[in-house]
Amino acid sequence: MSSKLNGKTVVLVHGAFADGSSWARVIPLLEAKGLKVVAVQNPLSSLEDDVAATRNAIDQQSGPVILVGHSWAGVVITQAGVHEKVESLVYVTALAPDQGQSVVDLLAGNVPAWADSLEKDAGGFVRLAANTVGKYLAHDLPDSEVRIIAATQGPWKWDCTSQKVTVSFGLQY
Repeated sequence: MSSKLNGKTVVLVHGAFADGSSWARVIPLLEAKGLKVVAVQNPLSSLEDDVAATRNAIDQQSGPVILVGHSWAGVVITQAGVHEKVESLVYVTALAPDQGQSVVDLLAGNVPAWADSLEKDAGGFVRLAANTVGKYLAHDLPDSEVRIIAATQGPWKWDCTSQKVTVSFGLQY
């Protein structure tokens, strides 16, 4: 193991329509490199709630944190990454907003193809229709795994798309 990785924890943050188990194939790879790994279980109810869950996971770590986010979690890690233990942010096919931006701002009127397959409940939470999970979320997985993801996907509060990041980690491009 590289000495640069000693004592570091990777905190994995899942995106919309997922849960912490979406990192199941990644966790053993990171652990094999000697890293401690924690997967956050986001409530997907608001940016504030997801940031609180992520910060709680960061707070529990004894050393430096590498914060990783996928999809919607890019917004979450941008906000939560302003934490003294966070050493770096990793965006995995994730949204990377600037301060004051929301998902709506980032998409700038470009409606994602999956938007038409959303099922909305009375509480304002959305899910991908089960028959579209393989097409939009898990296109590279076997059908047996796609069915599990469809059954376990976390409902996402649609209001999250308009909630703006209020701080920024200071991304450098």
